[in-house]
Amino acid sequence: MTAYLGWIGLTLSTEKTRIVNIADGFDFLGWNFRKYSGKLLIKPSKKNVQAFYRNVKEVISVKKTAKQDDLIRLLNPMLRGWAQYHRPVVATAAFTKMEHQIFCALWRWAKRRHRGKNAEWVRKKYFATIEARNWVFGTTTVDKKGDPFWLELYSLAGTQIRRHKKVRADYHPFDPAQEMYGEKLRQTRMSEDMSHRKQWIKLYMSQRGLCAVCQSKITKETGWDDHHIVPRVLGGSDALGNRVLVHPGCHIQVHHYGRIAVKPVLD
Repeated sequence: MTAYLGWIGLTLSTEKTRIVNIADGFDFLGWNFRKYSGKLLIKPSKKNVQAFYRNVKEVISVKKTAKQDDLIRLLNPMLRGWAQYHRPVVATAAFTKMEHQIFCALWRWAKRRHRGKNAEWVRKKYFATIEARNWVFGTTTVDKKGDPFWLELYSLAGTQIRRHKKVRADYHPFDPAQEMYGEKLRQTRMSEDMSHRKQWIKLYMSQRGLCAVCQSKITKETGWDDHHIVPRVLGGSDALGNRVLVHPGCHIQVHHYGRIAVKPVLD
């Protein structure tokens, strides 16, 4: 192992390296890797879970006098980021337990603010029933334009588990011949992210809904691919200026038959 790492320009840290039995498991990057009855399961590590709860608890404790909507705005990025990181692994039980712990902390936060009120009054003020979900920590607030909207705490238990998709064994990200496969992988990952879907909307609008190769209409029926004009393997960036939407069939023609994708110029 040391010889191989040296060959690719890396060194093994003796301080951070240890040999363990996979049945006993080990922690790495916030996850615990362990075999249970011969089956490998990857879960959020206990240290990671405890550290995250301490951070959330600290925010709740510090913001004893904060407005409910301000507290939700502080907590939601933390909860969403932690959930998104652990979403690919076996994390359902950890999400459910963490949500219960945070609920208890918020309940204490709410009760402390109104010591003279009974539990039912506190529940109605800070928690609501949304469809089939009870005890939703949320409130009605206003946006920048002054329009009212419902703001609620991000639901960890409602986070959908999505496994990492296996990458083809012979795939090499720096092989120009496999650039199209790499773009497909990236597009699949992007489709699960709202910010990336907004980027596609901007590209679609800038192209007036037309394919950058054949100039025909892009629709849900035709589908589309996100193509890099200058390939990433040749130093092309992910900026919108280097990307266009093309039909899947046109995408194949670009990579295999030399057709050109032209970035539209707005009037």
